[in-house]
Formats: sequence, C-alpha cells, structure tokens
Amino acid sequence: MTRDMVLEARGLTKEVSSPEGPLTIVRDVSLAVGAGESVAIAGPSGAGKSTLLALLAGLDSPTRGEVWLAGAPLSALDEDGRARLRAERVGFVFQSFHLVASLTALENVMLPLELAGRRDARAAATDMLARVGLAQRLHHYPRQLSGGEQQRVALARASVGRPRVLFADEPTGNLDTLTGERIAELLFELNRGADTTLVLVTHDRTLAARCHRVLNMDAGALSEAAAHPPAAAVAGEPRRA
Repeated sequence: MTRDMVLEARGLTKEVSSPEGPLTIVRDVSLAVGAGESVAIAGPSGAGKSTLLALLAGLDSPTRGEVWLAGAPLSALDEDGRARLRAERVGFVFQSFHLVASLTALENVMLPLELAGRRDARAAATDMLARVGLAQRLHHYPRQLSGGEQQRVALARASVGRPRVLFADEPTGNLDTLTGERIAELLFELNRGADTTLVLVTHDRTLAARCHRVLNMDAGALSEAAAHPPAAAVAGEPRRA
C-alpha cells in the first residue's frame, strides 16, 4: 500500500454468473484515497457503485485484484479478520439506515463501542448523539424517529468510534431534499472534525461535487472527473452542521 494512503485498490474486478454467461459488475478498477480525503463515486443506477463499495470495505471478495484498507491487504485476512478490521477502522452509513429496531437511539450508537469492549460506550454515544442534534431523542426507538433522525442516529453510530474510513452508500437517497441537505452537511462536518476519510457513493451530482474528488462509474469502469475544490469552498462559505 502506498504511503499515506488509507484505501487503495489495484485491478479490482468482480464477475458473477448469469444465464447469458459471466457478467462483469466491476471492471479493472484501481484507485488510491488519502487520509482525510473525501471521494465521491458517482454514476447511474446499475453502474456497479455499491458493489465497488462492498469490495473496498471487505464486505465482498473480488474475482481479481487487491484492496488495502487501513494498511491491511484484505486478501490476506480471513472472514473474521476482515470483520475485526471493519469493527476497528471502518464506519458505514447506508440508504436504509440499518438501525436495530429493538434498541433505542442511544443503544444503537453504543453497540459498536460495546462490541469493541469500550468502557465509556454510554458517555461516548451520548456525546455523539448530542453532536448530531439528538440529545432529546436518546431513549426513542427507530420507529419513533423520522427518517432524517434515523439517518442521524446511523451517522452517529458510524462515527462514534472515530473510524479511519467512513463508507456512505446513498446516505440521502431515502430522504426529502431539505432533510438530505442537512444530513450531507452533518456528514461532511463529522468527516472534517475527525479527519476521517470519506468514500461516498451517490447518483446525486450536487452531493458528489462537495467532495475533494469525484470518480465517475459507468458499466463497472471508473474514471476520474476533473479536479475541483469542494462545492462549499467554491461558494466561499464554510459548511455548517
């Protein structure tokens, strides 16, 4: 893995079987993402974005190629080793929230810390929920929260362990425009505050443009868009949570 790179992929390919023969979902993808960088993987539905994210996070295995995540070659780790690496170094935010319905907001955010054996799980989770504006919702269950509130809980859970890499798969996809904008503000604020590397999958070009780099994905292949400063910097305004 290249020095100062938190995430790197070389020759990443994913093929699956289909009635018509082998189908290539991710095609010979190589990329490198540095510490604290924000990178968007943009493209239409069916382009292979979510599959690529799963490969980069070690949730799926490639047909060919290699991924280095937080300094570790994923192919050298067994399933338990990859799970341990994700628990220690990685955070996830998904379109559909993935909260545990039987746990309160506080308990959902405490969960990864408790699994890691953190004794300060309750205090850290309480502080993180306050940071995302949910200090008054600690003991509410997911069904008692709005979509935007559920996504804030999910974001708090993903960020509470200060991961090296935060993977976000269409994090505003199930939200209305205004709520989605607020979640995006919070996502970038937490990314900067913890110096976490952000890898964001989205079909929303406006959201993608807020990242340091935009990688375009089409039919499984990846290409880099022209370099640009994040959109908020172009506007000359600081991002606010």
